[in-house]
Amino acid sequence: MLKGYITKGMLIKFGLILLGISMPLWFGLEEIGLDDKLQKLRDDPTGNSLMNAAFYLVLLNTIRALPHYIGAFLLGEEIGELLGKRYLKIVIPFCLIPLAYVSINLYYPLNYNFGGPAILLLVSIIFLHILAKDSVKPFTKAFVLAQLLFGVQWLDTVVFLTSYGFGLGPVSQEVKSTAVQIEFDQTLSLYSLLLCIVFVVNSVILTVYSAVSEQKRRITQDLLRANMEAAESRSGREALHLVHDLKTPLSSIEGLNSLIKMKTNDTQIAEYTEHTSQSIQAISDMVSEILYEDRKKWWTLHELISYVRSNKIRPTTSVTFDFHLEADGDIQIFINKIRLTRAIVNLIDNACDAIQSKEDGQVTIHTIYKSGQVWIGVADNGVGLLNREKEKIWEVGYTTKSHPGIGMTFVKSVADVHGARLVIESKKGIGSVFWIVLPERSVQIEGTNY
Repeated sequence: MLKGYITKGMLIKFGLILLGISMPLWFGLEEIGLDDKLQKLRDDPTGNSLMNAAFYLVLLNTIRALPHYIGAFLLGEEIGELLGKRYLKIVIPFCLIPLAYVSINLYYPLNYNFGGPAILLLVSIIFLHILAKDSVKPFTKAFVLAQLLFGVQWLDTVVFLTSYGFGLGPVSQEVKSTAVQIEFDQTLSLYSLLLCIVFVVNSVILTVYSAVSEQKRRITQDLLRANMEAAESRSGREALHLVHDLKTPLSSIEGLNSLIKMKTNDTQIAEYTEHTSQSIQAISDMVSEILYEDRKKWWTLHELISYVRSNKIRPTTSVTFDFHLEADGDIQIFINKIRLTRAIVNLIDNACDAIQSKEDGQVTIHTIYKSGQVWIGVADNGVGLLNREKEKIWEVGYTTKSHPGIGMTFVKSVADVHGARLVIESKKGIGSVFWIVLPERSVQIEGTNY
């Protein structure tokens, strides 16, 4: 299911899980100094030596468990986002974390107990997703999970929770039995519960604060986009008024040109006036297409692509432009050439943004004729899109960049006017292709509709 979607980030997260599984092999009591603390506790069982041993025990358990918990959690986040299935964010860590415990117990001589803290942490992952929703970044969630892990591990040293599956390991049992012997069990349990509550509450506060901050940031961005969209709309209306005003001088020029043509007998001047008349007519057609979005006429596909080339394609050092024109030649399309060109240029701009950080950035314009339809595509080898981005990219104001997302909304409006479909093919980390698919009724070859 994930073929072609494996990313470097996924491999790193798999590596974290494997690291967590191997931790007991090379990170034990000696490496963290817990063996010394336990020996001091055996030699001099006091409240101070007991609390030191308990702290080092919790620290060791946290460090050992942290890699596979964080790896499984972040892997679930990435795969869930990639496939657009939110439930995978919970299902994946719920499967991988117990599997990590099973894997450790296959080679580790001491029982690596999947007890109360592990179960609580899995439940905490559910609440973390509910509380954070989509407003908290995955790595912030991972930091919160690390705090939860450290806090919940303290429950292994609460004496009265032993019968509920907490602290069943040999070291935890030794620490708690020593606490009972020196009558320090209630104090140890109290301190452990307090520390657990402090870290859990701090995790909740951090999650809520992060979620509120992100929502506030999004609201601010939405307001900015709305203001920019309003400004863009005003600019658009002003441009339309200016274009409309071009009709008056065009009419005057056409009248004077006709008068010159009538008054002269010079064949060369007559030829010049004919060319001038054709240019005036071309400008008039362009003005009409700009002013009226439903004003369409038959153009060859070659004429459209040539017009796109002249309007957008410029040699640059950072971007390579290429053309794969499988459909061209005698194919004609019924379009508003000015607006469709503007839509294609917007797609090209979007593709250039997607590859701006790549040294080998490439944008390819495709044309394909199949099943009576013409497919016009703009491809890039950029960052790609997540499924949720594919669904939102046509929304007014949505953008993955720092400036307002108006261009893609315009593309959708142009496609709607032409009765065209928009198709996105994208893989995260590989690139994207945006297709405008013109319907059969808008396509003909040598005068025959297909």
